[in-house]
Amino acid sequence: MISPHVPVKLRFQTARVIFALMMREMSTTHGRSPGGYLWAILEPTLTVLFLTFIFTIFTRHPPLGTNFPLFYATGFLPFHLYGELSGKTAQAIRFSRPLLAYPRVTFVDAVIARALMALITNVIVWYILLIGIVMLYDLSPSIRFQSIAGALLLSAFLGFAIGAINSLLFAFFPIWERLWAIVSRPLLIVSCIFYLYESLPENFQSLLWFNPIAHLVGMMRAGFYAEYQPTYISVPYLLLWCTSLSTLGVFFLRFYHRKIMNEV
Repeated sequence: MISPHVPVKLRFQTARVIFALMMREMSTTHGRSPGGYLWAILEPTLTVLFLTFIFTIFTRHPPLGTNFPLFYATGFLPFHLYGELSGKTAQAIRFSRPLLAYPRVTFVDAVIARALMALITNVIVWYILLIGIVMLYDLSPSIRFQSIAGALLLSAFLGFAIGAINSLLFAFFPIWERLWAIVSRPLLIVSCIFYLYESLPENFQSLLWFNPIAHLVGMMRAGFYAEYQPTYISVPYLLLWCTSLSTLGVFFLRFYHRKIMNEV
């Protein structure tokens, strides 16, 4: 965040740097891939369609409501946003390392630019996919904007927090990058994307409650299903994860970002 005490000219230069880094992110990440930036939207859309196809073979009705694509979209999108913000933030300093040699480009600019680009892209994905499903299937969901906005913001906040911590850990403990890739894979299964938290036995519920992504998925689904009242969601618990990890991550990055820049 840019301090209000910073001169206007300097704030304008900082904004220009962040915007330039975001454009570089877009061209570098999507410019050389088939479909370009469109692929960022197609990837989660195709994932939801694949999940819909697979599960409609085995079950007649989704665990909630009557529409398979909406059920899986409301589960997968918070998870996807968290994963994108986490991954992009963790690699932000590495990604922009050649540009950090310039005095006007700081590690804060690099982190903010990559996180903002991921957030904007995923907001577009959320809007296109969810509105598309509602219109295509002529649905009339009871929208709760507060719950949807909360899921969006907290998913992004959690992804940023985990990414900030991992940015530091990847540099100091290179083996952690591989271990994290292995450890985080089961999250797709244990984050209540394919089922409802309430459908599990109590002993499994007590374990999954500690997974913050399961809270985000429940919050997102509560925004589209009036009949769904997920009492297990704890916003203070989510905020504890987000604030503690992001504070630690940013604090240590301030002192050790040069090690990340100079790593081999």
